[in-house]
Amino acid sequence: MSFEHARRGPIRRAYTLIEVLVVITVLGIAAATVVPAMSGSGVLRVQAGVRTIVADITSAQSDALAFQTGRAVVFYPSQNLYKVVEVRGNTIDPVADLISQTKLGTSEFGFANINSATLAGEDTRTLIFDEMGSPVTTPGGSEPAGNGTIKIEGSGQIFTLTVEGYTGRVSVKRADAPPPGSGPSGG
Repeated sequence: MSFEHARRGPIRRAYTLIEVLVVITVLGIAAATVVPAMSGSGVLRVQAGVRTIVADITSAQSDALAFQTGRAVVFYPSQNLYKVVEVRGNTIDPVADLISQTKLGTSEFGFANINSATLAGEDTRTLIFDEMGSPVTTPGGSEPAGNGTIKIEGSGQIFTLTVEGYTGRVSVKRADAPPPGSGPSGG
């Protein structure tokens, strides 16, 4: 090692005040654009819950046709969940014949609520598909079901899912939820 190099030591460089201010400004601008985008994630999560319900209904209908056995989707609005079950004969047993279960009232789905399930049949919370994938009124029955609806609410949105009788086609209509206190009782 030479005497000259040892005497100088390593060269150190510091940031100037201007450089620090530029970095802080850029980070501030980035944060200002990211925060509003993050606040919309609840809306997207509720929409993911709605898409999950549509996919599960469509899957139950397809499975009924593919496996030539009935399928049912049973909604439990007070618990914010629904179950897809196999229909065996003339009965629906959501415990013994459970295929899948989905709970909406969680952070994964933006704490969406199943407000109601009004489906055609003897149990208005149950959508039943026969072995041909057609909606019917009773398990093991052949009487075609009429239209039914499922209402989902969360993050200022209300979605109405309509399940058409005869075909089982699912359509979704969105409406914004009224602001708190603006209902019929006023505020």
